[in-house]
Amino acid sequence: MEINELFIEALKINQAEIETKISKELNISLNQVRATVDLIKTGATVPFIARYRKEVTGSLDEVAIRDINHQLEYNENIENRRIEITKAIYSQGKLTEELYENIAKATTYSEIEDLYAPFKRKKKTRGMIAIEKGLEELATLMETLSDSKLEEEAKRFINVELGVNSESEALDGAKDIIAENVAHSIDNRKNIKEFILKNGEIVIKGLKNEETSVYKMYYSYKEPLSTLKPHRILAINRGEKEEELIVTIDYDLEECEKELLSNFRVSNSYHKDAIIDGLKRLLLPAVLREIRSDNSSAADKHGITVFSENLSNLLMQPPIKKTRVMGVDPGIRTGTKVSLLDENGKYLNYFMFYQDRKEDSKEKIAKAVKDAKIELIAVGNGTGSHEVQTVVAEAITDYSLNVEYTVVAEDGASVYSASDVAREEFPELDVTIRGAISIGRRIQDPLSELVKIDPKSIGVGLYQHDVDQMALSKALDEVVESVVNNVGVNVNSASFSLLKYASGINSSVAKNIVEYRNTFGTIKSRDELKKISGFGEKTFEQAAGFLKIPESNNPLDNTWVHPENYHIAGEVLTLLKTGKAIPKDEIEKLSKKYSVGTTTITDIIEELKKPNRDPRDSFPPPIMQKGVVGFDDLKVNMKITGKVKNVVDFGAFVDIGIKETALIHISQLSNSYVKSPSDVLKVGDVKEFTIIEIDAARKRVSLSLKDGKEPPKKKFNMNDYIIRD
Repeated sequence: MEINELFIEALKINQAEIETKISKELNISLNQVRATVDLIKTGATVPFIARYRKEVTGSLDEVAIRDINHQLEYNENIENRRIEITKAIYSQGKLTEELYENIAKATTYSEIEDLYAPFKRKKKTRGMIAIEKGLEELATLMETLSDSKLEEEAKRFINVELGVNSESEALDGAKDIIAENVAHSIDNRKNIKEFILKNGEIVIKGLKNEETSVYKMYYSYKEPLSTLKPHRILAINRGEKEEELIVTIDYDLEECEKELLSNFRVSNSYHKDAIIDGLKRLLLPAVLREIRSDNSSAADKHGITVFSENLSNLLMQPPIKKTRVMGVDPGIRTGTKVSLLDENGKYLNYFMFYQDRKEDSKEKIAKAVKDAKIELIAVGNGTGSHEVQTVVAEAITDYSLNVEYTVVAEDGASVYSASDVAREEFPELDVTIRGAISIGRRIQDPLSELVKIDPKSIGVGLYQHDVDQMALSKALDEVVESVVNNVGVNVNSASFSLLKYASGINSSVAKNIVEYRNTFGTIKSRDELKKISGFGEKTFEQAAGFLKIPESNNPLDNTWVHPENYHIAGEVLTLLKTGKAIPKDEIEKLSKKYSVGTTTITDIIEELKKPNRDPRDSFPPPIMQKGVVGFDDLKVNMKITGKVKNVVDFGAFVDIGIKETALIHISQLSNSYVKSPSDVLKVGDVKEFTIIEIDAARKRVSLSLKDGKEPPKKKFNMNDYIIRD
């Protein structure tokens, strides 16, 4: 292969190779991958492809389509970087065939960047200097000749003008060239990396007072790299970042040398020394960096996945529709703020009470409930919540109020209160009142309210401040997009915050929709959307099916049926009016008549049988409180109803209606083996738990879902997991 200027200029991304690679990595057929990539390249969104292009993709679900999209982005980025550094090294006149082949073999950013690193430095490497001294030929001879013959040949390369003053200097320079070739070899790198991953250990030592440290369990800690769990990696990385832990990777250097040398035909002692020098000085540091980086990336990815699953389940909590709500934001010193909302979430009024003035507070609550016709009271679970719940419960009893109350997680309410969105929505209100409104609306429609808050502030993640923040933000945005488009958006009532997540809608178009509503009033049809600035044909195609219009004269405008299929839906509606199931042969006739797949016809039929179903209805509703429970009321073996707040690697955190969140360890999830807590529980699940341990000093409660009253086999220390998010 000749590397010349024409060859370099011809370098470009091979899309077919990338698609083949994605197909193998994801175990999805090449035709499905190609079809999905083609749709993505034309600007189709993942929700649109998953719902309206099933025939094209072979009915790939949203998860598979997102995986293809992620792999496409990653592989295209890495190919672009590969081309950039190849051209950069060539422009320096230093691109050899061997180096080019190693760059072509590299499969990760770490490998590519390590190959490029010597050429970014202002200071030349020892190997580069040796090549400039004309010692490359001697390095080649070093791989084949015996010691004595090599020493004889080395005399030919003495050149005082080039800085080679002796036979030993020539041999040293040749060894430097070989050492760098050893380190640049992708095959050598993979071989040593696999060896260390299989046989190496992570070793951790503490630097401060062990007894008072939250990292106590890691102060003298070893574990094989092959068994290291993601949540431990995140904890270790945090301790290292806080300069409380020293982390190293331990391995048998002698065995490592043997492993590498076994892949060479070693011709002489100089050759052997060069290989070992390349290993110790260059290859091992790069491999150890890559192992730590890979571990951190894998742990980040795992942590982000857990956060994403929890956020998705939280956003899918069912709304309490058409219910007038009192939102209560507990406060102690500054008093408790209360907002009153109508059945559509419209803010009506607010008042305050001080729970230590109990009789006055109960009277205010009772009056507000009667005057505003409140049907449900939502109490935030922050500081002072228990005392406020007591006041609310007594008010309901003493004044015979026909209402229930529930406790609402208020994570992120203060973030919303001070946000631009809140200021724009309620410019005249104090931040504390905005917080009470947010708490009330979280019961009426959790999705619509929670999309206004940065997902990282909602409190369903683990080590969320330690993982890659850009990757986390991107993943959480995808979760919100997925849920919003799975539920659908009422175009006339949705806020800007909700609209911007709809398929095909960006922030600019979302703003234009709100401005159009404010100017012209209710949008009466999907066709009318085309009058909105920025709503071109492509945007309409991607968005229309996800935007619901209950006020439209065409009932199809409030269904999942896409406008491109209204002509089919009209015929399906006629068939459904008979009250009989549509036979398979009729579906096939419609398929041929309209040149669409039977999957599309079947989806239209199912939607028109039960139009506009809300997928959130299958999730458990909030727990309605009947009495007030405080920490002091809890007893071991007591049964208590709780709602899962956060699922993590080692168990789940459960809201049991008090300020303190209880924990159920993975070992207590079932009588049988549980591989992952998410196999048993998800955020929002409501279960009856058994209290198995109460730590009064630290206000901690341990729960179980096991049958019987079996105590935990091992005392669980939450500090072991370094949770401070």
